[in-house]
Amino acid sequence: MKNYLELSPEVEKAIVEKRPVVALESTIISHGMPYPQNLETALKVEEIVRSYGAVPATIGIIKGKLKAGLTREELEYFATAKDIVKASRRDLPYITANKMNGATTVASTMIIAHMAGIKVFVTGGIGGVHRGATDTFDISADLMELAQTPVAVICAGAKSILDIGLTLEYLETQGVPVLGYQTEDFPAFYTRESGYKADYSIESPQLMARVIADKWNMKLKGGVVIGNPIPKEHELEPTFINKSIEEALEKAEAGGIKGKKVTPFLLDYLKSATKGDSLAANIELVYNNARVGSQIAVELAKLD
Repeated sequence: MKNYLELSPEVEKAIVEKRPVVALESTIISHGMPYPQNLETALKVEEIVRSYGAVPATIGIIKGKLKAGLTREELEYFATAKDIVKASRRDLPYITANKMNGATTVASTMIIAHMAGIKVFVTGGIGGVHRGATDTFDISADLMELAQTPVAVICAGAKSILDIGLTLEYLETQGVPVLGYQTEDFPAFYTRESGYKADYSIESPQLMARVIADKWNMKLKGGVVIGNPIPKEHELEPTFINKSIEEALEKAEAGGIKGKKVTPFLLDYLKSATKGDSLAANIELVYNNARVGSQIAVELAKLD
């Protein structure tokens, strides 16, 4: 594994000393937000993680090397470069063999975090079952990764461009606990409620850490989804955002946009339709996830 994986000195030291580490993805930097908001957000998230006593480990692939803990210069590169491939599980061997640069999705960030020994991962929203998947079979690799890789993922729910009901059904089938942090409702990224319930509502980082630890101590494979709603003051108006999402999906279908290109297209459309409000909401929910995820990581480290 050492031939493929490279840890920053800070991340490696924290793991050896069993201190809390929080994994962060790089797709949100290279494909999820425009410059300079992407770089500003990445740096601020790392700052938030540190402020709660954990060590941030932004994950990416540079010249074929899987890296946990990017430098400031590397973050700037991910924020501005145009040659970065969006990398999920299936892409990793091709990218490493060809010494390419890759931005990690939820699935590949989980894989690399697990390789490194990192147990907690903060992201914006997980992928899931796409609308119309009963015909297209368009299901994110994130869900299968959650079924098999032992990493706790803190998110603002599933992106509301997805079929959230089917996403939760898939996770239930795979035995993945879906936990609401201080909420009974599973959040829908831009909004605090999706109309679907989380499996359980958990009020404190301490209890959340115990639930996560107990799952893995019982040798139950796979990860945990922690739905952390966007702060109320940053929530978008549900009717308006859902209408905008419907319009975006129609445009994508009419334009033949499929696969990896769908999410970036939809996010860009929503940014325009909401006059930047969706981007602002996206940034705030990531900050909020970093706060909660860091607290959970600190409590989980105490149980080691």
